[in-house]
Amino acid sequence: MSGLAVTSDWNPGAYSRFRDLRLRPGLDLLNAVGQMGAGDVVDLGCGNGALGEALKARAAGRHVVGVDASPAMLEKARQAAGYDSVQQADIRDWHPRGAPGLIFSNAALHWVGDHEKLMPRLARMLAKGGTLAVQMPHQNKAPSHRVWLSLVEELFSGRIEKMGTPGVMAPVKYEELLGSLGQFRLWETEYYQRLVAEAGSHPVRRFTESTYARPVLEALQPEEKAELVRRYEDVMQAAYPVRADGSVLFPFRRMFFTLTV
Repeated sequence: MSGLAVTSDWNPGAYSRFRDLRLRPGLDLLNAVGQMGAGDVVDLGCGNGALGEALKARAAGRHVVGVDASPAMLEKARQAAGYDSVQQADIRDWHPRGAPGLIFSNAALHWVGDHEKLMPRLARMLAKGGTLAVQMPHQNKAPSHRVWLSLVEELFSGRIEKMGTPGVMAPVKYEELLGSLGQFRLWETEYYQRLVAEAGSHPVRRFTESTYARPVLEALQPEEKAELVRRYEDVMQAAYPVRADGSVLFPFRRMFFTLTV
């Protein structure tokens, strides 16, 4: 999902390559929502609208709004079932038309910095009895993500700070930030995903290059990108060996929390 303005637009086709794997955590988050206030249901960072229909089914007549910064993703979201309206906005600047009953954000807020201010600000927007529900990848220390940055630092020293890769705080920080504001629940789940190898590429590279590694690859020249991808693939072969059937079993950790005010 996307919700942060970037220098070039997202590629819905590349993002959708692993649609089912990316959809499951969002459905798990929605299933954990127990209460909503009287206002709109907002899908913050709705991306291509994959969760619009599921949100509409839970909305109980509430207006369902999809919010995203990407014009390409929003065009797909407009075609998806479930949304009563869509809105193009950077999450950092977004304000609802009224107090939402649910602010739902699946795999988007890790792209937005300054969570110490962002999360309480979102919580303050909620209607009485409303819920903030958030899922973010918590995979940055795993080889699949960490190696992109370590190789960039090795190959192109000093450029990593400008690449804008996503990140999250330690889980305890979210509890300290939000735990006193209402009923707060926090958990993590590690999903074991079977990724199928593609000709000429490691499947973990294909999974990460359209999301986490996107700003890294965009910042490089074509010959630099080719060298980085070659080196990354070598490491992935050791970290996530391809099995005899051509697949990889890929563990991917995600952080979830809900806050009801």
